[in-house]
Amino acid sequence: MNPLDWIVLVGTLAFIVLYGVWKTRKVNTVESYLLGDRDLKWWTIGLSIMATQASAITFLSTPGQAFEDGMRFAQFYFGLPVAMVILAVFVLPIYYRLKVYTAYEYLEGRFDRKTRTLTAILFLIQRGLAAGLTIYAPAIILSTILEWELLWTVLIIGVLVIFYTVAGGTKAVSVTQKQQMIVILSGMVIAAIILMNKMPANVSFNDAVGVAGKMGKLNVVDFEFDLSNRYNFWSGMLGGVFLFLSYFGTDQSQVQRYLSGKSLTESRLGLLFNGIFKVPMQFLILFVGIMVFMFFQFTKPPLHFNNANVQKIYETSAANEYKALETKHDALFEEKQEAINTLITALQKEDEAIIATAQSKVKTLNEENKALRKEAKELILKAAPSAKVKDADYVFINFVVNYLPVGLVGLLLAVIFSAAMSSTASELNALATTTVVDIYRRSLVTDKDDRHYLNASKGFTVMWGLIALVFASTADLFENLIQAVNIVGSLFYGAILGIFAVAFFFKNVKSKAVFIAALIGELIVLIIFALNMYGYIEIAYLWLNMIGCVIVIVVSLLLQSIFRD
Repeated sequence: MNPLDWIVLVGTLAFIVLYGVWKTRKVNTVESYLLGDRDLKWWTIGLSIMATQASAITFLSTPGQAFEDGMRFAQFYFGLPVAMVILAVFVLPIYYRLKVYTAYEYLEGRFDRKTRTLTAILFLIQRGLAAGLTIYAPAIILSTILEWELLWTVLIIGVLVIFYTVAGGTKAVSVTQKQQMIVILSGMVIAAIILMNKMPANVSFNDAVGVAGKMGKLNVVDFEFDLSNRYNFWSGMLGGVFLFLSYFGTDQSQVQRYLSGKSLTESRLGLLFNGIFKVPMQFLILFVGIMVFMFFQFTKPPLHFNNANVQKIYETSAANEYKALETKHDALFEEKQEAINTLITALQKEDEAIIATAQSKVKTLNEENKALRKEAKELILKAAPSAKVKDADYVFINFVVNYLPVGLVGLLLAVIFSAAMSSTASELNALATTTVVDIYRRSLVTDKDDRHYLNASKGFTVMWGLIALVFASTADLFENLIQAVNIVGSLFYGAILGIFAVAFFFKNVKSKAVFIAALIGELIVLIIFALNMYGYIEIAYLWLNMIGCVIVIVVSLLLQSIFRD
């Protein structure tokens, strides 16, 4: 990497970390450490909420998702604005009226301590796993691209995050996330502009979009109701709403962002800001992935995007066989480019007959290309059984490193590091807060002064940071990183949301009924996931959020009618 790129990367990260430490140098009480003096404006809250959700996985994996599968993933976010309105109207006023540190404090007043503790533990499990993933995901890809040891990449991200999160608590998280989101959004817009400019001179933006549409990459909305389909309108509007209600309404990493607001109005505006701007942001990121796909229709892509795997197979006896596949891939690229040029000419002339013929030809060649890429992965796996051959998450970073101008490579890498740091900082801060407020101070050490709990908060931040680092150092690469994080969340969010839904809307249900219902609901979700994983049933993971929530509500109502006390 060019020295200028290193200067941009290191300078950007150093500024963000030092800015966060400097802005929070006067934080010296538990309340200011965990809630940031409750003085944040709505735009800081909104950007902080977006940055918490937009991990590095978003900027590495989402373009790769679009590259492989088109725009369908956008439907995942269709339910977000609906969820934000529901939370702003019904949930936020309750949290503000009770002046809670965590979402789970409310549950003790509504039910009892064991229900509060159970919900907090479910959150700690799933968010603890997610924190490791948000470090591991960018680390494994960056280590491959930059040719660093994975352990060092994990440590660099983790230590930076732990440093400023321990130093300034939730306010450090929020003020740095504002800067990180500016870097992130600027970087993605610049990437989109450069991609458009890197198309061949005879290919306009409209030509590129038209071909992408004919290749099935702009299939945004699918109204077919199919439980096995991960991304359609119904999974987004039903399963997605339940996921976002739970994530933004009951996950402490998000709740802590808007509990730091100056007022109820500021926090509401921050949530609505997220609901309005998050969907266009995801469209932008997916569209960048589509443009990367189109770029590689005119610039020869590698047969396999993870260069580390290619280097491995070159060192084995399968090297010649792999090179033969690359030769086929080169010939296929030339043939496909010719067909795409024919399609562009037909689109410009609006000749429907030629369009149909060229579209069919391009589709056939694209399927052959997919088959060739699959064959390459199988060969890599055969030659190097320990290799991680799913390379969609390497597509965007491959473009960044190999085709962006000097200086912008460093900026886009700063985007990825910033996103990793912002989401991980939120998670560590929320994990520490929940551990101290809902378990340590409530049930284990109940009679110490403010200074003790401030130090405990910092200590638990370090502890969760180290746990995340250990998990990140030993984790394995999933089929797709953006899906992995959402799957982990979907295993627990349904039951958690069910507990809160009962608390908010079913006042006759008491603690015993909801506690048992939560255990039953969580168990059933885990069983469904296991059956799905082993191929006995087909249910997309987004539905687990709704299933878990509905089970907890229905079972708690049934049990309450039996207990009657």
